[in-house]
Amino acid sequence: MDITSRIIELAAPEAEAVGLVLEGVEVTAAGKRSRVVVTLDLPETEVGSADLDAIAEASRRIGAALDEANVPSTPYVLEVSTPGTDRVLTERRHFMRARTRLLELRLADGTLTGRLTDVDGDELVLDVDGEERRVPVAQVTDGRIVVEFKRLGE
Repeated sequence: MDITSRIIELAAPEAEAVGLVLEGVEVTAAGKRSRVVVTLDLPETEVGSADLDAIAEASRRIGAALDEANVPSTPYVLEVSTPGTDRVLTERRHFMRARTRLLELRLADGTLTGRLTDVDGDELVLDVDGEERRVPVAQVTDGRIVVEFKRLGE
């Protein structure tokens, strides 16, 4: 079993114990140490952002599990974070987590911007200028969350 698979095996239950899911693991060399980046997110049924306290608790638990198993066996730096708003949306579960957000979708025949109101089976349901538009997930090359800035009180 490679190091990434072993870390996934150890980290996933620790993330789940605090109500999060393991989104990915990346291991890279960083001088004499390894850099282990663990990305966590809320379950796809949830809307909103992962709680900072839950991320911190997951980080502690994952670090302890890795240390106890001596994985990696060399010194490492552990970074635990969320995917962030700049994550490329490519899978149904990514879109499930992006419900209520304004998205820009790249399709085979152009781009589409709209607010994701739901994911119905394998279709994205968007509000595009007040009109409902359904787009099959399979037709989406990728999507991105459009960051919206609002004035305080709006």
